[in-house]
Amino acid sequence: MKFGPIPLEAALGSILAHSVSLEAGRLRKGVILEEHHINQLKKAGLNEVTAATLEQGDVEENEAARRLGAALLAGTTGLYATQAATGRVNLIADGPGLALLDVARATALNAVNPMISFASVPAHHQMHAKGMLGTVKIISYAVHEDDLAAACAHARGALRLAVPRHNTVTLIVTQINENTDESKAIKATGARLAALESPLIETLICAHNTDALTQSIRAARGEVILILTGSATSDPHDVAPMSLMLAGGTLTRFGMPVDPGNLLFLGALAGRSVIGLPGCARSPALNGADKVLSRVLCGVDVTSADIAGMGVGGLLKEIPTRPRPRSA
Repeated sequence: MKFGPIPLEAALGSILAHSVSLEAGRLRKGVILEEHHINQLKKAGLNEVTAATLEQGDVEENEAARRLGAALLAGTTGLYATQAATGRVNLIADGPGLALLDVARATALNAVNPMISFASVPAHHQMHAKGMLGTVKIISYAVHEDDLAAACAHARGALRLAVPRHNTVTLIVTQINENTDESKAIKATGARLAALESPLIETLICAHNTDALTQSIRAARGEVILILTGSATSDPHDVAPMSLMLAGGTLTRFGMPVDPGNLLFLGALAGRSVIGLPGCARSPALNGADKVLSRVLCGVDVTSADIAGMGVGGLLKEIPTRPRPRSA
C-alpha cells in the first residue's frame, strides 16, 4: 500500500486519509475517492490529497478485519462477529461464560504485522450476554495478503467461550449464633450463580461444628457444593475442610493468592466440586471465589497449580466490608 500526498489526477480509487472541509460539507477520511469527489476537491482549490492507494496483494481493511475475525471464531460456539467497519470487527458472546485464550497464539498473531491487531479480555474473564470478548482492528487502510494469512493461521484456536454447564448448586451456611442473618450472603451467592445460569436448589443452615457440617455435606443434593462458614476458615484442619474430609471428600487446595479471597478452599466429594467460600463472598463485589466458581460452573478444571497462578493480577479492588483494610 502506498500512503502519502497524491495529485488529484492520480487519486481516483484511492482512500482519503484525512477529512477535508468543503463548501457543501465535509469529505470524511476513509472514503474511496470517486470522480465526483475529485471534482469537489478541485472546486475547493486543492491540487492534491493525502491518501492510501492499494497495490497488488493488498487486502482492504474491512475485508481483512472480517477474515481475521472469522479465523478467530473458527471452530468456536457461543460467539459472533459484528459487521466490519473502519477496519474493526468485535467478537461478542451470545450468553454468559468464561473466556479461554491461547496467549501464545494471540501474541504470535499480533507479532505478524503491527497493522494487524487483536485485543481481548484477560484469560478466564467471566463474560455476560452481549459482552465483548475481543476486537480486531486493522490499523492501516490495507494489509498485504501474506501477512493476513499468517495472522489468520495463528488466530485459529486462539480463543473460545466455555459456557455454563447448568450445574445445580447447594449452599451450606454454618452459624456460630443461630440468630445470625445471612440473607444478604445468600442473595449475593444466588446472584453469582444466576449470572452463570446455575440454579441454587437448596440452602442448608447448620451449626458451626464438624458433626453438623459433615451431615449437611453428605445430605447436599447439588452437583456443586458451596460452604460459607460463620467463622473464618484459618487452617486445613479447621471445621469446614475437616468436615469435607470426614464426609468422604478430598481437599485440593486451602488458601489462594487473591485478595480479597485468601481463605478459599477447594475440594471434591464423589466427583462433585466443593468450594469453601471466603467471608468476602458475602459481598457482591469481585473476589477470589468468583475466579474459582466461574471455572467450576463452566466445566473448566481448577487445580492447586491453577490457583497458585492467580496471584499475578490477584490484587483486587478493596471492598468496604473488609474487616481489616490493607492500609491498617
